Amino acid sequence: MDGMSGPYVVRGSVSLPEAELMWRFSRSSGPGGQHVNTTDSQVELRFDLAGTEALPEVWKARALERLAPRLVDGVVSVRASEHRSQWRNREAAALRLAALLAEATAPPPRPRRPTRIPRGINERRLRQKKQRSETKRGRSGRDWG
Repeated sequence: MDGMSGPYVVRGSVSLPEAELMWRFSRSSGPGGQHVNTTDSQVELRFDLAGTEALPEVWKARALERLAPRLVDGVVSVRASEHRSQWRNREAAALRLAALLAEATAPPPRPRRPTRIPRGINERRLRQKKQRSETKRGRSGRDWG
């Protein structure tokens, strides 16, 4: 790879500042042979959501509310260990964090406007119901005597 693909865009012109990202590296679990015991390829990326100035206040409040169960002292944490390379795990963690923040800061969906069921649909349903009822009544064995 030819360099990190940052800055990581959250949405629009807002991106994660590299200075506010806290990286921690550790050994990955799982198979990998001799390589796994010598390299710190697992990546933990932490971002202080409560103390950041990079996000607009409205987005920040929305994200703090939506990510509340994931936060520890206002810090959101993302872990990546699916790749054998630390570099690729760094990319994966940063992209995952940007996607998480983009989803958390998205505006709420517009409320649904209730609509009435058209009269024709109701009439057609009742007509089919009556027809089915007549078909079934015609099957009774009373007249077969």
